Amino acid sequence: MSQACDCHIYPSRWTYITSYAEGFFIIIFLVNYFTYMAKKYYFDCCPEGEQYEAELDPGFAAEIASIPGGETLFNCIQCGTCSGMCPLSPEMDFTPRRIIAMIRGGFRSEVLNSYTSWLCASCYSCAVECPKKIKITDIMYATKRLAIREGVAPKRFPVSVLAREFFNSVESKGRSSEGRLIMRLYLKTNPFSALKLAGMGLRLWSQGRIGLGAESIEKKSELQTILRTLDKVEDEESKARKRIPVKEGL
Repeated sequence: MSQACDCHIYPSRWTYITSYAEGFFIIIFLVNYFTYMAKKYYFDCCPEGEQYEAELDPGFAAEIASIPGGETLFNCIQCGTCSGMCPLSPEMDFTPRRIIAMIRGGFRSEVLNSYTSWLCASCYSCAVECPKKIKITDIMYATKRLAIREGVAPKRFPVSVLAREFFNSVESKGRSSEGRLIMRLYLKTNPFSALKLAGMGLRLWSQGRIGLGAESIEKKSELQTILRTLDKVEDEESKARKRIPVKEGL
């Protein structure tokens, strides 16, 4: 007949490690959760944050409103319909409604550095449902053009990098080389993710569907002349639009 063992059973070293790891992750989760709730409460109370008046750009709203499609910017009543209709608003750092408010408030740096306009899918749901018929999608395009022109677009965000590289390729060579464009996109965003697509890229290259060479037009000087002329015309039209007073609506 076996005798009962009176020895103490001590937990193993792995049990201690597991317990400490669980406690560590719980602490990390709670810290992140309370940080998120604090930021959410702050931005709900003060959507545009707090800044000194000297840091704001009082002419930013007029600049956006002077661009075709932005004329109805001041008609926004901040009802939030655009944010509710946007399928990507949960992924945006600022919702469309908040972006409109920030533009009118002169928060130039925050608007041009945000990811909101780059996440816009151009589905036009916001413009269709807007009770004041504001062309919100066109306003998103305007902020993207300004961000690229001023060099403040998100540096490693795939959408902005692709737009910038495509524009630079067409501007310098008159054509877009798909193979080089894709390689520059991955090198400037996430080089390791390109390894997953290496097999498909080789198959496309072997079938002649994609090339690695740089395509270019013959008379690039004429293209540069056209682009400079268009820039000059656009600047003159922008100055003319800014001289026209913009009526602010409710």
